[in-house]
Amino acid sequence: MFVLIGFIIVLGSVLGGYAIHSSNFAVLVQPNELLIIFGAGVGSLIASNSAFSIKLTAGGLKHVFSNGPSKAKYMDMLALLYGLFAKMQREGIISVEKDIEQPESSALFQRFPNMAKDKHACFFIGDTLRIYLTTGNAGELDKLMGVDMSAMHDEELLPAHGLSHMADSLPGLGIVAAVLGIVVTMSHINDGPDVLGRSVAAALVGTFLGILLCYGFVGPLGSKLEVLAHENHLFYRAMREALAASVRGSSPIVALEYGRRAIPLSFRPTFLEMEQKLKGS
Repeated sequence: MFVLIGFIIVLGSVLGGYAIHSSNFAVLVQPNELLIIFGAGVGSLIASNSAFSIKLTAGGLKHVFSNGPSKAKYMDMLALLYGLFAKMQREGIISVEKDIEQPESSALFQRFPNMAKDKHACFFIGDTLRIYLTTGNAGELDKLMGVDMSAMHDEELLPAHGLSHMADSLPGLGIVAAVLGIVVTMSHINDGPDVLGRSVAAALVGTFLGILLCYGFVGPLGSKLEVLAHENHLFYRAMREALAASVRGSSPIVALEYGRRAIPLSFRPTFLEMEQKLKGS
């Protein structure tokens, strides 16, 4: 939603400012210039990435219209972990084996839809507790979760970097389109000032489109994916703190407090809010 709002503001501001000085919008419609710039930009993206990175970038584009973890998701995460920790304390670690092995059929996981539909988060919790269940050794779990988070974070940043590099190429490709337009203009040097004026204007649109696409559209998409990667990393950090505290032997509520205090302030529930959520679930 915010992506669309931002794009509308960009177009409204640029075209509105242009309209103050001129009503001739037809001169801005240059599909050949757009083909040169955007097509070459996509080509540079393909040439500068591996098949793995290209696939990640294509898949990452579907996330640009989504938002990062919400307060409701953080609350669900805390409540789910509390349910697991409390069950482990009452019945032993083995009691959560079925929950973590098959979260899609676990009544506990399904009570918290914001978490149940996030397969990566479910696997993160399940893999961590599965190692503890299998070995009974809590000493390496915090480091293992850190390795997992680092790998996920690096992978999530690849699409952002790919789009940002593509955006960086667009102003230069706009100049390429403009130069080609001037080449065409020179071939009409004897056709009179009206023809030359229209041809030069069309050529300059290439520079305009390259800069606009870079800073108004493609660049912001890359930045949005980078922001989402960082916000997701913060979400996993809160899970990591709670899980690490639990396997170290902290009581369920203390382990949960480790997770709550790792939540960014804008999303962090108060202790009372967390307590009410736990009672309600």
